[in-house]
Amino acid sequence: MRYLARSADGTPLLGDDEGFVPLSAADPTLETIEAALTQAPDGLPAPGDARAQRIPPADISFGLPLSPVKKLWGIGLNYADHAADLDEIRPEEPASFVKPPSTATGPGGPIRLPDEEVTNRVTAEAELGVVMGRTFSHVSEAEFDDVVAGFVPIIDMTSEDILEKNPRFLTRAKSFDTFLVTGPWIAVPDSPAAFLDDVSVQTVVNDEIVAENTLEGMLFKPPELVAFHSQVMTFEPGDVISTGTPGAGVIKPGDAVKAVVEPVGTLESDVK
Repeated sequence: MRYLARSADGTPLLGDDEGFVPLSAADPTLETIEAALTQAPDGLPAPGDARAQRIPPADISFGLPLSPVKKLWGIGLNYADHAADLDEIRPEEPASFVKPPSTATGPGGPIRLPDEEVTNRVTAEAELGVVMGRTFSHVSEAEFDDVVAGFVPIIDMTSEDILEKNPRFLTRAKSFDTFLVTGPWIAVPDSPAAFLDDVSVQTVVNDEIVAENTLEGMLFKPPELVAFHSQVMTFEPGDVISTGTPGAGVIKPGDAVKAVVEPVGTLESDVK
């Protein structure tokens, strides 16, 4: 497993289970995260060499791994249990929406809640994000390994009181600044499709697990989501599909939120 990340000062990083080094030190031909994502489906280099000392993750202040952020697709009601909790009809096709790049913020956030006069019920939702590594369209599920670079933990937010007024308000309910926390790194496995067999997702608010599930609980698995949406649009390296949440927790200023996505990693953010 390799990890792609960006430090808070903007330095692209490449890591493994022993630590991180600057990406350019591991491979001088890879100057950006986007360049590394393009190479990821064919295999990234090992980060350890004499030109750089490995830095443990605990000693790094991580920033938003994808900057500038490109296309961000979200998937609603993609876990059967979550749809049942909301008394929603299970969709026959993926219920997707697009979030603007201005929603994205890095590890720690903070998530900044709008004034209560605008919205007074915001939820946080842990999700698995799928990161693209190729420019492609019209692919099949079998081509998942050929076009996907890796996976990233995500905390998505929804203004539920706005959404409850009218389902057509979904884009507005999802699009406030800082309503998508991403990081701390992109996990790049040798085989993205095989990696999905052991993934679990937990939404944690103030150290309380409010929802958890494995990908077996999904209505539409990541390979299907990538193939389905590639019929709509052309994907590019760094584009993300956030694959839906097992459940959400209401958040208030002062709260702390985690997306525990195993074995990808844990993403944390404060709420302001």
